[in-house]
Amino acid sequence: MLKGLGGLGDMAGMMKKAQEMQTKMAEMQDELNNVMVTGEAGAGLVKATASAKGDLKALDIDPSIFNGDDKEVVEDLILAAIKDAQAKAAQKAQDEMGKLTEGLGLPKDMKLPF
Repeated sequence: MLKGLGGLGDMAGMMKKAQEMQTKMAEMQDELNNVMVTGEAGAGLVKATASAKGDLKALDIDPSIFNGDDKEVVEDLILAAIKDAQAKAAQKAQDEMGKLTEGLGLPKDMKLPF
């Protein structure tokens, strides 16, 4: 490929792959906004829904837990559900990014963006 230019032909191929990766990463970021995960706490009494990017989208609280004496318990369950949703969102994003890097011939566990 491009004889007489030495390693520049390889460089052009690498640049093309880098551009493809950048395009695919942008598409993946858009897709992660539409992928939803749900975290739960208290055996499903509190559910938090987040995008795979980690943005909280919805909170569902079973009315049976509303008792004035249990205020701290309810607050803890809400925080636990949100943290669970965020952890699932981070894992989903990492899984999707792994698919992208693997498809580009990069190691699956490579962290992107650098």
